[in-house]
Amino acid sequence: MSGSRGVFLADCPARLAVDLIADKWTVVVLAGLSEGPVRHGDLVELIGGISRKMLTQTLRRLEAHGLVRRQAYAEAPPRVEYELTPLGATLIEPIHTLTEWARANGDAVLDAIDAGSVTRKK
Repeated sequence: MSGSRGVFLADCPARLAVDLIADKWTVVVLAGLSEGPVRHGDLVELIGGISRKMLTQTLRRLEAHGLVRRQAYAEAPPRVEYELTPLGATLIEPIHTLTEWARANGDAVLDAIDAGSVTRKK
């Protein structure tokens, strides 16, 4: 395929990127890290609604993909912080753009969902 039509083939890097950011928590975690390094417990509180286990899994996946850096400090008690890598930071602007789209169009999406559920009930 030529042009953008083949960009989402299973073996394409763009498909990997979309699969990664399409995860329920990825964008939220990246946004939570956008202001600088954050400790695990603080990130749980900042995000809200995410379990510690799910946050750990998401952070590990983002770290494996080069978007997040884990920094452990040799202190007592031990301290671990997470921060965006330069690669992860490149996603913040697109995340802000998506957030603005959601703010501008969220009501229209909810209206369409409501309209569809009324139509299906008939």
